[in-house]
Amino acid sequence: MTISRRKFVAAGAALTGSMLLPRVAMAADTIKLGSILDTSGIFDAYGKPMNMAMRLAVDQINANGGLLGKQVEVVSYDTQSDMALYSQYAQQLTRQDKVDVVHGGILSASREAIRQTMHKTKTLYFYNVLYEGGVCDRNIFINGVTPAQQVEALVPYAMGKSGKKVYILAADYNYGHITAKWIQKFVADNGGETVGVDFFPLDVADFGSTIAKIQTVGPDLVIAPLVGGAHLSFFRQWAAAGMKDKIALASTTLGVGNEHKVLTAEEGNGIMVAYNYSQELDTPANNAFKKSWADANGGDQSMHEIAVSNYQGVLTWAEGVRKAGSLDRDAVIEALETGVSIDGPAGKITVDPKTHHAVLDVHLMEFQDQGMRVVETLPQRQPIDTQAVCDLQANPNDNKQYEIEI
Repeated sequence: MTISRRKFVAAGAALTGSMLLPRVAMAADTIKLGSILDTSGIFDAYGKPMNMAMRLAVDQINANGGLLGKQVEVVSYDTQSDMALYSQYAQQLTRQDKVDVVHGGILSASREAIRQTMHKTKTLYFYNVLYEGGVCDRNIFINGVTPAQQVEALVPYAMGKSGKKVYILAADYNYGHITAKWIQKFVADNGGETVGVDFFPLDVADFGSTIAKIQTVGPDLVIAPLVGGAHLSFFRQWAAAGMKDKIALASTTLGVGNEHKVLTAEEGNGIMVAYNYSQELDTPANNAFKKSWADANGGDQSMHEIAVSNYQGVLTWAEGVRKAGSLDRDAVIEALETGVSIDGPAGKITVDPKTHHAVLDVHLMEFQDQGMRVVETLPQRQPIDTQAVCDLQANPNDNKQYEIEI
């Protein structure tokens, strides 16, 4: 673009029309991928690596010839961790930028703000973050783990290493409330007892009274679906109170933003998690991905669960476009609904035609020396929670998030 402008100035006004026409054609000859993420503000530890992952995937697609003979162009917006900006930028991407697809959103509230705009404007949408399950909308594809894939695996593993009495600490919004219900279900299914449930707003950072309460109750295990930087304080305060080696800890969220690298080994060692991705996965695909990431980002190693999910989401969309041979939304959806698969850093990812969620591997892990040591891999887990309420093949016009009866 810069070179063309210099040539245009040098050639003079007589060439104005002939120089502008190729630029217009070039702009029309790209595929526009929209992105809305928190790349600044309180959620930037999640959003920045997600943005880096998306751009790495796009760069790799373009380096291999693009899609349908066209290069993919990124149109991105930073919401600055302000929920109000999600709706604004979603409308801008669809009405002004006229993108072909949108990948974005971190918290469930941001997903719902984007999703309804994408549904109304018939713009294909990918949400690539672990969440509470239940979204049923033919216009959206979801690449993150759901409770039936993650919590169902984590609870019996953690109880087997600790005991039957479980205390739950959760974020006070729909992800935390719904996930807490799933934890209670799987605790009961495995012969355990939930002895306490507490919810915390995202800005709460003082857990002293809660830790004292837990000490009084005396559970065998604490499971914490806590979210955000403020809630990281719980794990530090827990260790400072001398509780880490007395009562076992597990979490459905800690580490998805590399929080385990912020905690010291003394604070984090032994905490149990279950995710689709760990940097410690020793596979050819993950080793190649880590090298590509480091090469693209100056040696940076900030990739994490939802960054890799975003990377895999972009690759899944690209595979759908290739299979459709078109950018037409309905054609791409139909192609993805054939059960498109990709092999990503975290393993095989397959689109479930019934729910538009992902069939994927889940890795049981424990924090060790600021890493996630893989203990066991559970291959190709189905999103059975959402499958229980959502069938887009039978009901293609469905458009809601079901709160699954547990």
